[in-house]
Amino acid sequence: MKMDPKQMEKMMKQMGMNVTNIDAEEVVIRTPDKDIIITNPQVSKIKAMGQETFQISGDVSERERSDEDVSEDDVEMVAEQAGVSKEEAREMLRETGDIAEAIMRLKKE
Repeated sequence: MKMDPKQMEKMMKQMGMNVTNIDAEEVVIRTPDKDIIITNPQVSKIKAMGQETFQISGDVSERERSDEDVSEDDVEMVAEQAGVSKEEAREMLRETGDIAEAIMRLKKE
């Protein structure tokens, strides 16, 4: 039995759930060894009982992560800015995938 999306939304609101559709182009989930890429995503944010959850569907593919994903220039910049070794900088860049976040995390340690 298929339910009309408008009926579903009305029922969810009656139960105290707020659903918001998010216009996303791509969703990337980073794990230590691979990236899960969801293209043509349909993303909904659901707020219920003080918690937010996300529901994502779309075309899924995976990409292995490797050292080539981290440029040497980025490693040098993070190492210099955070005052750490290149290996520490490289590892944090692999973990975060973001230069600014890597620097901030390394400065806190």
